[in-house]
Amino acid sequence: MSWQLTIDAHDPHAQADFWAAALGGELEDNSQLIATVLEKGWAQESDTLVHDGRRYWRDLVAVRGAGPRLLFQRVPEEKTVKNRLHLDLHVGEERIRPEVQRLVALGALEGREWREVGGHWIAMTDPEGNEFDVE
Repeated sequence: MSWQLTIDAHDPHAQADFWAAALGGELEDNSQLIATVLEKGWAQESDTLVHDGRRYWRDLVAVRGAGPRLLFQRVPEEKTVKNRLHLDLHVGEERIRPEVQRLVALGALEGREWREVGGHWIAMTDPEGNEFDVE
């Protein structure tokens, strides 16, 4: 069995850029497939866009190379409630603060710091407000 995590996004390409940089992955290159689909007339140029010099689907983009595949899909609505599921980035106690600073530089927002018997972590949000933790 294989699996991926699909994440709704207002701007899937910006979200994919953030998470690829945050997790050390890269955007999945489907440009050859897209070219074939366009050539056969199964999709229109308007279904695609050029992002960082490569053609992608306008409403879908994936990140690979950093654990399970993350697929970002465009949705019309903004995020309005707390996530029911979130990512925990395990970096180790000594790396929490530098990692938080790196992620803030990429566009994340730092939230509350937690110290409990079970651990130490900092709650954060990505550029679209999705919660995640650095621990």
